Amino acid sequence: TIMTIANQMFGWDIDFALDIREGDEFGVLYEQKYQDGEYVNDGRVLAAEFVNAGKVHRAVWFQSEDGELEGYFTPDGKGMRKAFLKAPLDFTRISSVFNPKRRHPISGRIRAHRGLDYAAPTGTPIWAAGDGRIEFAGRKGGYGNTVIVDHGKGITTLYAHMSRFGKSARGGRKVRQGDIIGYVGSTGASTGPHLHYEYRVRNVHKNPASVTMPRIEIPAKYMAEFRRDSNATLAKLDLTSGKPTRMASSE
Repeated sequence: TIMTIANQMFGWDIDFALDIREGDEFGVLYEQKYQDGEYVNDGRVLAAEFVNAGKVHRAVWFQSEDGELEGYFTPDGKGMRKAFLKAPLDFTRISSVFNPKRRHPISGRIRAHRGLDYAAPTGTPIWAAGDGRIEFAGRKGGYGNTVIVDHGKGITTLYAHMSRFGKSARGGRKVRQGDIIGYVGSTGASTGPHLHYEYRVRNVHKNPASVTMPRIEIPAKYMAEFRRDSNATLAKLDLTSGKPTRMASSE
């Protein structure tokens, strides 16, 4: 679906549970494959544009001629992929934002809520937000079934209230961004199925919705080639006017 494509391409910049606004727009340029004049299937997305709260986000596919570099990049040559995903699951809706003065739904006491809660059906896969190593996987008080990932440089992420753990959620095991480390549940001090997600830097809680991460950049030796190809692709995207546009290719 369009939203799945959008999340895969812009999921490092936009939290599709927290950031979506009425009136947002999405346009995509993609291939359709034909053989002997007959449609076979849809191919790669070549470029996409998402207008979120008035801000334009664009991504374009680039593969160097020598095959050493490929991926989605911004029009100025910065990689779409960042060190951490904005949201570590396939969202439905957000139920509780980062709030240092939040009243706890069970005890009624004012208690800091140093993370984000994503309400989602039980069993929804939870992804590692970034590359790292499993520091903890087990039961942890009011957090219930919890996974903590150590990403190095003092950064850790915590995922709580899981119904069960993913196969990769074993202490000491390396995980990559997007690996399934568990599934949404309601274990521990929880009023319903959701993921509680925390982002910490040297044990200090940070709002994961506002943390910005650097992007990779295209090496200088590929920049001329990138500009040539991306300008041609984005020119075609400009013709979409917010509607999906197909490019035919033969097999």
